[in-house]
Amino acid sequence: MPRDPQSPAPARPEPPGPPSTGLPSDAPPLLSVHAAVVFLAAGFIGFIMGGLVFLSETSVPKAVAAGLGSFGLSVPVLHKLIG
Repeated sequence: MPRDPQSPAPARPEPPGPPSTGLPSDAPPLLSVHAAVVFLAAGFIGFIMGGLVFLSETSVPKAVAAGLGSFGLSVPVLHKLIG
C-alpha cells in the first residue's frame, strides 16, 4: 500500500512482499469438482473390479484389464448420473 506523501517516513522499512510467480492468484483449478468426483468414483469401481477378478482368477493381466475396462466404462455412466 503506498504511503501518503505528507506522512513522515516509517522508522523501520516495510519488508518486501512475496516474490511474484507471474500467475494470477485466482487461477482456475485443473479439474472441476464434478470431474474429480467422477474420476475418483470410476477409479474406485475399477480398483474393486480388478481386485475381485484377481481374487477369482489369480491372474494379474486379467485383473488389470478388468479394472481398466470397468474404469473406462464407468466414466461416461457416472458423468451422466452425477450431473
